[in-house]
Amino acid sequence: MAVARTRSVALVGVAGRTVEVEADVGNGLAGIHLIGLPDTALSEARDRVRSAMVNSNYPWPDARIIVSLFPASLPKRGSQFDLAIAVAILGAAGVVPAERIAEPFFLGELGLDGRIRAVRGVLPSVLGAAKHGDVTVVVPSGNSAEAALVPDVKVIPVADLRQLVEWLRKGDEPPSVEQEEYAEPPKSTISPDIDLADVVGQPVARRALEVCAAGGHNLWMLGPPGTGKTMLAERLPTLLPDLELDHALEVTAIHSVAGVLPPNAPMMSRPPFVSPHHTATAAAIIGGGSTIVRPGAVSLAHRGVLFMDEAPEFPRHVLDALRQPLESGRVTVSRSAGSVTFPARFMLILAANPCPCAQAEDQGETCKCSPTIRRRYLGRLSGPLLDRIDMKVTVARSSRRELLADRQFVESSKTVAERVLVARERAAKRLAGTPWRSNAEVPSSLLHADYRPSDEAMHPMTACLDAGTLTARGLDRVVRVAWSVFWQR
Repeated sequence: MAVARTRSVALVGVAGRTVEVEADVGNGLAGIHLIGLPDTALSEARDRVRSAMVNSNYPWPDARIIVSLFPASLPKRGSQFDLAIAVAILGAAGVVPAERIAEPFFLGELGLDGRIRAVRGVLPSVLGAAKHGDVTVVVPSGNSAEAALVPDVKVIPVADLRQLVEWLRKGDEPPSVEQEEYAEPPKSTISPDIDLADVVGQPVARRALEVCAAGGHNLWMLGPPGTGKTMLAERLPTLLPDLELDHALEVTAIHSVAGVLPPNAPMMSRPPFVSPHHTATAAAIIGGGSTIVRPGAVSLAHRGVLFMDEAPEFPRHVLDALRQPLESGRVTVSRSAGSVTFPARFMLILAANPCPCAQAEDQGETCKCSPTIRRRYLGRLSGPLLDRIDMKVTVARSSRRELLADRQFVESSKTVAERVLVARERAAKRLAGTPWRSNAEVPSSLLHADYRPSDEAMHPMTACLDAGTLTARGLDRVVRVAWSVFWQR
């Protein structure tokens, strides 16, 4: 009997931290003890590991077993440590060579029959392991495609504990996953069911959508129901270019941690579109959880679009919680166990009716809402939140004649997306050598230094600033939108 060591990864938000798993099999009262701040799911690993080893026809040591997870001060959560714990015990018991398990990383949940089940958060875990250089990571077969997205990492997929032990004993490796096919995010096509050409009679709104896509700006659409606000928002992702490799890895890692990664798409190459219901809580929007902190809608929409339909119906504290991530591009969730930071750089699209009854007076209908009710209804969108919105568009109802006349001017998403791509390439060329890739990301100091318009062009905006009708943040938004329009030419 001896001590064996191996390695696994603990997730802190979307960052992977290396955890050293030690197993000591020695004299004493028979039993297994887990130390190192395990949570309930991890504490139950002792029963899963024992049943998996026995049902795989490997002897369970009739001795005192102590499993230590280092660093001891880091809370460990989840069932992804099952495989590492089982391998460490097998190494300490002499079933597998201890030197063969010291270097690889082991991730996976064990079934009672010895099967190795897929777990969430494999991509950020492998990214954390890759910081140690050229490493080998053993993952469940169901997570192999996701793990293979990380370059310079040898991925070993295993289906059950017996297959893993035979590899450790004999060195006969299971088939490794080829990484060449995942070196770049797969090029996806836009769904033909969603196209900007479906929206007729709103030329100004379509133009605003194009400008927002070109510069990554936030948008507020105000108008009665049935005017196409939701249709416009749903078609904004079709105008955005495919995610670059580093952005695709970020988005995929967040969705992997949240457990919503599509099984047939190991890497998300398209900007995500998230549309929460207006009954969503602040924890659902920002992120949270009592034990395991999960990313919220703002993080799931990272590098994509967060659409809040019927925005005034959201609780005001939920809307105001968006102010910080809109500025910083990240959100920090603090709980008693610690703080977790998630990336949250997204395009915010708000849609609202002009009043609770939503009757359009320009069509001869009678609005029953008093001016006080209207102000109170739209007042749920606070001034500081609207100050972070780059563009506002009033969407009115179109007559039959306007709908028929506009059909000859509508363009498909593919056509508009080509112009957006050209504008983004021009922005990337001007921002070369900086970490920013769109107008929405450029800091104010650089915006008013290297990219400041002429004094003549700035005069109307500075006049509004002096008159108090435009804030300093609002001035930044106007300049950003102006650059986006300019780069589209």
